[in-house]
Amino acid sequence: MMSAVVVAARAWIGTPYLHQASCKGAGADCLGLLRGVWREVVGAEPEAVPAYSPDWSEPARREDLAAAAGRWLSAESAMAPGVVLLFRMREAAVAKHMGILSVAGDAPKFVHAYSGHGVVESPLSLPWERRVVGLFRFPGH
Repeated sequence: MMSAVVVAARAWIGTPYLHQASCKGAGADCLGLLRGVWREVVGAEPEAVPAYSPDWSEPARREDLAAAAGRWLSAESAMAPGVVLLFRMREAAVAKHMGILSVAGDAPKFVHAYSGHGVVESPLSLPWERRVVGLFRFPGH
């Protein structure tokens, strides 16, 4: 049986990329995708998301996205469908991208909202996998 989280995430595929948005079919960024899946599989969002710039918290060197993931998601150690992936896009940079693992195993894939592409399902290729710095689960999933 497919994870409810994966089913919810895949329903967002094709949504255009739109910074700070979280509206299936209309626009989402990576955090907006996670927020939308949360609303579908968990319920109301646990906290208001403040406005954020495309460079997130890089100028201040704060791990805001990682801190929020730690507050509301459960730490996970295994790569399994439905797991939330937290990425550091450059070495020594703050973590500022997220996605949801849709397929585990020999040919892993993940769903994410990516600037210039929208919400897509991408192979979790070695360049992506090397950037993963955290694994999390939605509460109850």
